[in-house]
Formats: sequence, structure tokens, C-alpha cells
Amino acid sequence: MRSCTRSLRLFRDRVEAGKLLAGELEELKSKDVVVLAIPRGGVIVANEVARALKSHLDLIIPRKVGAPGNPELAIGAVTQDGAAIIDKDTVRMLGVSEKYLEDEVKSQVEEVTRRMKKYRGERPYPKLKDKFVVIVDDGVATGYTMKAAIRSVRRERPASVWVAVPVGPPESIEELSKEADRVVCLRMPEPFFAIGQFYESFDQIEDEELLQILGGSLVQS
Repeated sequence: MRSCTRSLRLFRDRVEAGKLLAGELEELKSKDVVVLAIPRGGVIVANEVARALKSHLDLIIPRKVGAPGNPELAIGAVTQDGAAIIDKDTVRMLGVSEKYLEDEVKSQVEEVTRRMKKYRGERPYPKLKDKFVVIVDDGVATGYTMKAAIRSVRRERPASVWVAVPVGPPESIEELSKEADRVVCLRMPEPFFAIGQFYESFDQIEDEELLQILGGSLVQS
């Protein structure tokens, strides 16, 4: 199921987007919720959601698998458990070798592991079984990394998996609605070129800001 509007008003910043998103998730206040943020920008949005729901905030870190010679072109994605989602049609069209895929997936999993340790330290990861898990980012484009995050969370047997994003293109939201139990999106504009075009302020998030937010929010058990 998806819940989306086509309003084109720009978000002032990620904080405003998070507060607006939280307003669409009030039915979860009575549930046992864990909010998982996709860093970096998603942490700002997810922090507002977790505050409103009075829920735990933690991280999930999917990484894009980029095409040979064009790392910005996604041919798949991975998460911290090492499972990969690969776009077989694009791989076939580009003639991507199996060796390249193996090496790129391995490299991205190693980067995910490095970032998880940097941002979370040695804290134990939250138990997701039977929880209502809300995966939050500051927007989706192709949806590959979000799809990888959903499938990773599914393996932990949660009660329900929700995706909550301020903005995303209609086709990506439609695809994610096949993976998640519920997709909540505030803007579904056409045409869609980049997430940042729908924010008045879309500054780069530095590690220091991210760590400050996470310092008092991460699940401790």
C-alpha cells in the first residue's frame, strides 16, 4: 500500500520534511516501532520521525553498486548483511562481467561495515522481530538502495515494514510499494531529476552532525 501526494511545494529543509512526514505516521504511535535511517541525509529526517513516534532510532546502510566506469549509475545495491540486489537487465545491456560484480559487491559491503562501525561503534543492533520497522530517507531516486534495505529488514521477521520518504518519482514509489507493507511519501512529482531539487536547503551532512544526533538516539540493547 502507498500513501502519496503530488504537491510541488519545496521543503524548507530536511527537518521540516521530517516533521511533515511524522504527521503522516501518527497511527504508528501505539505500535512497537523502530525507525531505521539511511545516512547521511535520512538521519535528519528520521530523527524528527522517531521523536514524534517516541521510538528508537538506528541506522541501516545500503550502498549502491555502480556500473563500470560510471559509479553514479546504479546496477544494484547491497546492505550490511551482504545480500545484493542486481538489475540483471542493465547488467546484461552493459555487458558487466561476473568478476566485476563480485568485486564491486565485496567492496561496497566492506564500506557498509566500515560506516556502521564508525557511526554506531560497538552497540548491539536492535532486534527487529515482531516490530513495526520504518525505513526513512530524505528521498528516493531509483529506489535500489531502499529496496535492498527493505529486503534486509524482512529477513529479521518484523511485524511490518514501512518506507517513509519526503519525495520520490512515481515509478520508484510504485516499485517500493510492492516490497514494503506501506510506503508513505509526501511528494511524487513529475518530472523528477534529483532529490535535492525539492528542497530549498539541501546541504551536505557532515559526520559530526550525524554523530551528534545518533549519540543520544541509538538503541542501547
